[in-house]
Amino acid sequence: MAAHARLRQLQDLPSPSGLPLIGNALQLQPSTLHTTLEQWARKLGSPYRYRVGNTHVIVWTQAELCQSVLRERPHLYRRIAPIESVLGEIGINGLFSAEGAAWEPQRRLIMQALSISNIKAFYPTLAGITERFRQRLQRAAAQGKSLEMTDELKRYTVDVTSSLAFGEDPNTLEQEGGVIQERLALILPAVMRRVSAPFPYWRYVRLPSDRKLDRAMIDVHRFVHDMIGRARERMRDAPGDAPRNLLEAMLVARDTPGSGVTDAQVAANVLTLLIAGEDTTANTIAWSLMYIAADPALQQRLGDASRTAFGGQRVCPDYGRLKQLDLCEAASNEASRLRPVAVILGFEPLEDVCLDGIAVPAGTWVFFLTRPPMLEPANFAHPERFDPDRWMHLHDPSRGAHEQRAYLTFGGGPRVCPGRYLATVEIRLVLSMIAANFDISMAIDPATITEISAFTMVPSRMPMHLKPRA
Repeated sequence: MAAHARLRQLQDLPSPSGLPLIGNALQLQPSTLHTTLEQWARKLGSPYRYRVGNTHVIVWTQAELCQSVLRERPHLYRRIAPIESVLGEIGINGLFSAEGAAWEPQRRLIMQALSISNIKAFYPTLAGITERFRQRLQRAAAQGKSLEMTDELKRYTVDVTSSLAFGEDPNTLEQEGGVIQERLALILPAVMRRVSAPFPYWRYVRLPSDRKLDRAMIDVHRFVHDMIGRARERMRDAPGDAPRNLLEAMLVARDTPGSGVTDAQVAANVLTLLIAGEDTTANTIAWSLMYIAADPALQQRLGDASRTAFGGQRVCPDYGRLKQLDLCEAASNEASRLRPVAVILGFEPLEDVCLDGIAVPAGTWVFFLTRPPMLEPANFAHPERFDPDRWMHLHDPSRGAHEQRAYLTFGGGPRVCPGRYLATVEIRLVLSMIAANFDISMAIDPATITEISAFTMVPSRMPMHLKPRA
């Protein structure tokens, strides 16, 4: 009783001023949520609290506390409940949002499919898609066209994810319109709006954006249904063969008595992988290119290292030579430190807990902001500086602080991102291919690019000029 009395309560935490009943709802827009929360953190400190209607949210910026919560998933913490319900309504309640026992059989299948050994075996196909991407960029460069790089990168990542996980290449890189990526791109911004809404308005009134999503989801679910049908046909044509990709493995599990895998879970995980593989990696590379374009010396270093690794080829020719491209991953790590795609991690405890001396009732939303700790001088020396070399000299004490535990790009704990190996391979491949073959520059002033919360943190625009290298 005495120990409990010493705990701080929610009402003891600082809070931005709000209004009766609705709290801080009018001060929060989904597209700028992360910047608003970061501004409040700078003003109020960490932790602080805010309220939207009856929903109470505590916001922290301490990376070590976030790591401890990640380690306690899924038995003590879950993602905030609206994520599962919103994704479930549109048929995407797969591994990302599944909670409790439902996520375990799904995770085993996906972790195996995205393992290092599988990605290594897939490398020739991955390199072929990267070469196709190079040719698309080459054509645009020859015509003097600027390219919206985020859209171009999403085409690439959709082709990669679909080929690896589902055994089908949609080849969006060689199409100009009507590609599935255009429908997928509508999903996460819609999810962000609905998760952030004070109440589920879309169940009663369909706004134009909701109707647009409805139309897109019809096409997306048809795409997934047809893909599953073709996979079953291939399996019927080769009975007894081992599964050749994740989709076939999920279908085998679905057909195994007592597996606990349902048709809906198979379809949901197809969509989850398409969206996650498309969005997070593409935006990470796009932010990286923005910083690389602003640094001619870094471009030269990246180009030299890439051409040396390629041995006269246009794309890294084999998996083993990726090890020579550490600078590409270092540039991406540094861009992610300054522009993290996963800028807010949100959870809620399944029971009453004590966090950092604060009594947190079950169901309270707990948000962790991932960027503030990466901008702390105690964690990273000269944190305001874009310096990829800090990742090349991790054990050099003369370079100052470098606290990797404060770097939360792929999460942590039992539910660490299963696609991290594939993402790092794609990052090395794409950045090295571009650096080896092109000089890049921004088509607009980078200062005019804004950050948008669309479930992940994305750039408003990323138009670039590419000039072929001799």
